[in-house]
Amino acid sequence: MPSLNLQSLATLEGEELLSALEQAAVSEKISDIHINPKPEHVCIQWRELGILRTILTIPRERYITMQRRIKFKAKLKLNIESASQDGQYTFDCNKRIVNVRVATLPTRFGEAFTLRFLDPERGIVPLEALGFPDEIKHQLTEMSNLPNGLILVTGPTGSGKTTTLYALLSTLSGKDRNIVTLEDPIEYELKDIIQSQVDPEHGYTFASGLRAILRHDPDIVLVGEIRDQETAQTAIDASLTGHLVLATLHTNSAIEAIPRLLSMGVSSYTFAPALRGVLAQRLVRTVKPELRSKATVIDGGDPSVYGGQCVIPELLICTPAIRSQILIQATSAELLETAKKEGFRTMGDWGGILIESNTTTKEEVMRVTND
Repeated sequence: MPSLNLQSLATLEGEELLSALEQAAVSEKISDIHINPKPEHVCIQWRELGILRTILTIPRERYITMQRRIKFKAKLKLNIESASQDGQYTFDCNKRIVNVRVATLPTRFGEAFTLRFLDPERGIVPLEALGFPDEIKHQLTEMSNLPNGLILVTGPTGSGKTTTLYALLSTLSGKDRNIVTLEDPIEYELKDIIQSQVDPEHGYTFASGLRAILRHDPDIVLVGEIRDQETAQTAIDASLTGHLVLATLHTNSAIEAIPRLLSMGVSSYTFAPALRGVLAQRLVRTVKPELRSKATVIDGGDPSVYGGQCVIPELLICTPAIRSQILIQATSAELLETAKKEGFRTMGDWGGILIESNTTTKEEVMRVTND
């Protein structure tokens, strides 16, 4: 648990409590704060190093004051509690502006809030600092310098996909390339890169936005998420006509990205030549450096042994053999068998290397990979 005086937080009123939570979220590198009403009190939790922890409970009357303050700051409708709302606001912390995305959810016992903190100091991380093995870092750098093709980054929410893509783009900006992103929403400002945000309510979706971007002569396009067949096929077609396209997808592994896109209805005859590679990743907590001695017995179930995070990746390179498998719409098992013959290593394999060096623990790798 962070070195924070929780007792003092419990005594604060709504607006003061919100301000204290904001400052604490930045100083303790918290990604999200959850405010969940219960029958007799309100539970406040935050996500630290990927793990959700309860830090405080407050009386419902104190929650009401904070509820109104959050909705006012995020420009949400104060009189609506029976429907979800989304908004955002900013606050100052240590002379920098931190953005907060706010989402509400009507629940049985009141309006629940999730606050996502986007600290610019943590937003753009160099590729070298993400903890990728040298082999994968080199392969990613090579792929991102290709003149065209499709590169996919997959994983669940909170696995660091956007951070990885931003890191790749930051290495490419300023190289006389026209780079355009299409995001939902824009999380951080990227220097020398054109960023566009989808607006489905006004018909500006990933599919229509991508078509619009392609009329602006881009060299590199980032698609925040492929959600449907139209977006997927447009991204593939763009990658075959001289553009490098980077996109995210929600799958559990790199292998599963291929049947997932095929199941959306994309053409295997265009998908196979377009694909350059698929990166899947998870974030694991790392053991504190002072505890990594080979002689140290580490209890992976003890939260106090962890002090940071790093990536466990797997990178599928689209070789001629993999392309042949795509063309015949092979199963995930068949794709995995072919990939392993060519040296493909799973997240579980890379996790084993981190366990051996005491960088993380077996419990932590199992938590995120189910291996």
